[in-house]
Amino acid sequence: MPDLWTDLLACLELRPSAATTRPSTLSTFEGPNQQLEYHRLFGGQLLAQFLRAADIACPDKAVKSMHVLFAREGKSDAPVRYIVQIQHQGRSFATLAITARQNGDVIATAAASMHATENGPEHQTVGEVPPVLDAEHRVRLDLIPWETRAIGDLDAAAAHAPDYDLWMRTPEVGPELAQALIAYATDLNLIGTALRPIEGFGQRGNGTAFTSATTSHTVWFHRPFRADDWLLMRHHSPVLAHGRCFGRGDVLTADGTLVASFAQEALLRFRP
Repeated sequence: MPDLWTDLLACLELRPSAATTRPSTLSTFEGPNQQLEYHRLFGGQLLAQFLRAADIACPDKAVKSMHVLFAREGKSDAPVRYIVQIQHQGRSFATLAITARQNGDVIATAAASMHATENGPEHQTVGEVPPVLDAEHRVRLDLIPWETRAIGDLDAAAAHAPDYDLWMRTPEVGPELAQALIAYATDLNLIGTALRPIEGFGQRGNGTAFTSATTSHTVWFHRPFRADDWLLMRHHSPVLAHGRCFGRGDVLTADGTLVASFAQEALLRFRP
């Protein structure tokens, strides 16, 4: 079995699937699945592959936002086919509808908005970014195959505020994969962040103490960045109610530049 980093990079190498009658507006790609210990697909893999499909189908622009609805659980034993329809293609903007199918079933859909590079005035309003944490704060996250550092533990059973800051830096990789890699990472910690205020529950309780599954996920990209530079992912969950949790976050560089934002709704049911 390949190491997790090599395995993830292989998943981002989508290949054309089938010829279409309208190649200028409709494209189809297939992507391999991560080789994980459990048999369902990680939502982050689908997010990353949706993003790569948009990149390949519309190479003269970059994804500025992507909204994904997860229709059903994906399985790891069959490739995922991505059908990309370009709904609008202008000089500055493009909109794409992408459907992920597996064994004939729709497992997720995405709406992607793309934008060509433009210059103009800039400003941002974000909280102060602290220095990158020292190596003593390294943490291991099962599905993240790169260096991560944090204060606090999403697996801890003690109650805390529903906030979580995570520093991360991938191995050296081309800038063309930065958006897909960060989209992948945004799916990992928002449910755990929503659980933090509840005494006795940690992120590893999924499938035993509770059941969780992402239902929708949105990511916005504000500026170019590199995934192999230090990035701070700030997570916050303002509400958990009616069997669902909601969370959002920002991605900032070490110098405090806001480069991306994300939000997620998920099923969160507690076992009696």
